[in-house]
Amino acid sequence: MTTGACLASLGHRVVCSDVNAAKVEQLSQGEVRIHEPGLGELVQEGIAAGRLEFVVGSAGAVADAEVVFLCVPTPMGSGGKADLAAVEAVAHEVRELLPAGCVLVTKSTVPVGTSARLHELVGRDDVAVVSNPEFLREGSAVHDFLNPDRIVVGSDSQDAAERVAALYARLGAPTVLTDAASAEMVKYAANCFLATKLSYVNAIAELCERLGADITDVTEGMGYDRRIGQSFLQPGPGWGGSCLPKDTAALLQVAGAVEFDFPLLQAAISSNARQRERMVAKVVEACGGSLDGVRLGLLGLTFKAGTDDLRDSPALEVARLLAARGAELVAYDPGLRGDEPELPPEVALVDDPYQAAKEAAALVLLTEWQEFRTLDWNRLADALRGPVVVDTRNHLDPDVLRRAGLSWRGVGRTPVTGSLSADRRRPGCAAAEAPPANI
Repeated sequence: MTTGACLASLGHRVVCSDVNAAKVEQLSQGEVRIHEPGLGELVQEGIAAGRLEFVVGSAGAVADAEVVFLCVPTPMGSGGKADLAAVEAVAHEVRELLPAGCVLVTKSTVPVGTSARLHELVGRDDVAVVSNPEFLREGSAVHDFLNPDRIVVGSDSQDAAERVAALYARLGAPTVLTDAASAEMVKYAANCFLATKLSYVNAIAELCERLGADITDVTEGMGYDRRIGQSFLQPGPGWGGSCLPKDTAALLQVAGAVEFDFPLLQAAISSNARQRERMVAKVVEACGGSLDGVRLGLLGLTFKAGTDDLRDSPALEVARLLAARGAELVAYDPGLRGDEPELPPEVALVDDPYQAAKEAAALVLLTEWQEFRTLDWNRLADALRGPVVVDTRNHLDPDVLRRAGLSWRGVGRTPVTGSLSADRRRPGCAAAEAPPANI
């Protein structure tokens, strides 16, 4: 939908198709029901200008098309292999409908060699196949589309690649024109590098805890190095979402298929799984060694702030692990409405953060929503049974919590101890003890 709405905003005439008639009807009325800033406005503007249309089925979308984008899911299949069933099904469906001379573009994340496979599947020499991977982040997809770092277009047909690249000309972004296999590899190589970078930072954060260093200062010092950069240097409960888990698994599987051993990528994946267990261990320690029957308040469940996506959410996985240790979980997330089927039955979703904190032995921040920084922490301290906040994202200001009488435990940083007044002190999780100072 982001691709269609943004291409329409650039002046192209776009027809989007889907198999879900109810969804098509909603979108045709300009109703966008996903959390993506700016997308609803672009859809409405495109419809009003007559440049954006939504239809059921492929026939109405491809009949007069000069370029056809495949934007269907490629979820993780058995053994980590990318499941191309949807891509191949749509290609098979449209191959006789494609106008002569049109270009078929894979926007979905697909393994190296998929463009060649699609060319064989379509079986038409008058239709070129192009790989044009997307690099959009959930929660900022519209901004990323309209302000890209680069446009990557790959095809064995130079003319087809240039036609696709021309669609983005108004954006003025650097453009990489290459062969199809290289374009397909760019997407996996980029995402797997980012996943490895995050796993590395989480490992450094753990080392900081053991050595008495501060990960915030360490990453600041690293980030000023232009070769490293500031992004993806924030420690947390692990990486997740709709892309990194499946793309790392898929690249590992592709490497294995050509008998290439990839221990670096495997280590990044293993480290990520361990990171979630490490966050649970922090909560267990804060609660005196046991979570059996302990009520915990959770702040955030989506895989990152600014989205309503729970797919492969590290926050949700940490919640499951806490529940498996006997904890009673009450959660609040500003992106969730309460009817998400992905929520495990052990997690009770409530309407506000103060309700999540009520009578909880500790508060655990799992997703970095900006509004959590401006909560009334005195009110939260009054609601909590125990004076501890475990901040798995280093998102909160420890001094603000300390002044509210709360103890703060982060990742890769020294705990900060607060002290509740006698009339507010209740039995619960233990306050973090700061290490003794050397004077």
